[in-house]
Amino acid sequence: MNRKAVITGLGATTPIGGDVPTLWQNALAGTPGTRPLEQEWVAEYELPVTFAAQATNPVSEKLSKVEMKRMDPSTQFGVVAAREAWADAGLAVEKDAESLVDADRFAVSFGTGIGGVWTLLDGWDTLRNKGPRRVLPMTVPMLMPNGPAAAISLDLGARAGARTMVSACASGTESLDIGLELIRSGKADVVLCGGAEAAIHPLPIAAFASMQALSRRNDEPERASRPYDRDRDGFVLGEGAGALVLESEEHAAARGARVYAELAGSGVTSDSFHITAPEAEGLGASRALRLALEAADAAPEDVSHVNAHATSTPVGDRPEYLAMKAVFGDHLDQVAVSATKSQTGHLLGASGALESVLSVLAIYHGQAPVTINLENQDPEIPLNVVSGQPRELPSGQRVAINNSFGFGGHNAVSLFRSV
Repeated sequence: MNRKAVITGLGATTPIGGDVPTLWQNALAGTPGTRPLEQEWVAEYELPVTFAAQATNPVSEKLSKVEMKRMDPSTQFGVVAAREAWADAGLAVEKDAESLVDADRFAVSFGTGIGGVWTLLDGWDTLRNKGPRRVLPMTVPMLMPNGPAAAISLDLGARAGARTMVSACASGTESLDIGLELIRSGKADVVLCGGAEAAIHPLPIAAFASMQALSRRNDEPERASRPYDRDRDGFVLGEGAGALVLESEEHAAARGARVYAELAGSGVTSDSFHITAPEAEGLGASRALRLALEAADAAPEDVSHVNAHATSTPVGDRPEYLAMKAVFGDHLDQVAVSATKSQTGHLLGASGALESVLSVLAIYHGQAPVTINLENQDPEIPLNVVSGQPRELPSGQRVAINNSFGFGGHNAVSLFRSV
């Protein structure tokens, strides 16, 4: 069995928009999502980095107080994005009056890079300062990395599995790889995929800063994330979630669903090189790209758009370029490349899901979103970057790729095709 998987619903809560329509509008406008942090702990801990890309909309707009008390912020973001994607797809499960999905054929595949860091560290502070009796009984369910997948499964009634992919910054994209396999193999008719992250906390900021991974442009945070620029000095930590509803083509057609695109292929590899640094020539990344093309029965020349991983780190951006050059050859000059982390910051385990949402919208609307802060392009990365204004993509069938790479040497690629 090798069924097609199509995308029928999208959801997001991000540093440049609390829902998909706002996200898309701002992605085309080139809106910076990075802002100074106003929390007291920035000064308390004398953090060397005083800004981040925080979500624009508080989850209290979408969740009840009881829900918020029982979910880590990462799970809160995931549930908000999943509910939007579910509503966008126009779906219901068998427990509702008008059944559209058999719950036993509906799965969740949702990733995170870090998980419930706020719950874990707040619980540790409570234990130290107030003793074990004051540690909340929901602490373990809230800190588990599978918290978002479990909460979404419970919320929407998915009984075909609640998978959790934890592969650092490739987690959201790898969740789509799992979802594609579930659809193609016939194990599920519908899979809600995505990723969530809420790690804007003093410890992750201090730790990433200690390893020289974060930009330190404290005086101009809106210009800090600058992929491919000669003066890039690190990534900007972001937060939020992205969600996509995958559905078998037959299931979507039977209910007359609106289809954004086909998830036509994916590729997952590992570098086996270094725990944090990418392999310098992008060999693992290029293998993932080739696997995605092969799975989609697509040629490199079919691709018109790439939403790149492009974190804005001095050592990270060039290997991705080399991987794309090895796969696309001279055709790479014709590929419109967007580096949307320049706007949203780096959402870690949610980044691949968010950027997949943007990739799908790019081929659905025929426009590639903007890369901001590219003032002096690195001559060693001569990509055809979409800068200044969004770019119209070629008419006809469009193919877009999203790249994601993570600490530990994880490489994940999703390939989307217009329908």
